[in-house]
Amino acid sequence: MGKAEFEQSLASGRHQALASMSGNWEGATRVWFEPDQPPVMDVRQSGTLRSVLGGRFLLHEYRYGEGEQAGEGIALYGLHLDEDAYEAAWVDSFHTGSAIMFSTAHADDSGFKALGSYGDGQGGPRWGWRTEIAQPAADELVITMFNITPDGVEARAVETRYGRVMCVTNG
Repeated sequence: MGKAEFEQSLASGRHQALASMSGNWEGATRVWFEPDQPPVMDVRQSGTLRSVLGGRFLLHEYRYGEGEQAGEGIALYGLHLDEDAYEAAWVDSFHTGSAIMFSTAHADDSGFKALGSYGDGQGGPRWGWRTEIAQPAADELVITMFNITPDGVEARAVETRYGRVMCVTNG
């Protein structure tokens, strides 16, 4: 990655788009285990997204739910300029156990998408996991994750819908 390429991306490209997601967010997260069933979890979530390492990456730290449905997680999102690919590393106290989910996908103009995979814990074929991030408006953020069976059937698994939290200062 050349310095000029990165600076251009940060000024008016995909890194700038990632940076625009920085802020404090609140909303709801829903989780599905079966595609044709109601969500097994529908809880409040709060999160902070912030640019790190000079705007190279976006760090997402979040907490959701209460009691038995409480959890927390961290995700690191980025754009690998040399590979023209979005990348993500994700850990979550409920979803990923003790594993780190690594995901990557060719970047295009449709927004952040990254594809990873995970084992079933029993030695069977790996399942796919796709993460998509959309910012339909400056104060709205939607993070959707899809489960992909070994046969290629996709189903929404997690959806977080955030609204930006506006900070009020006295002065």
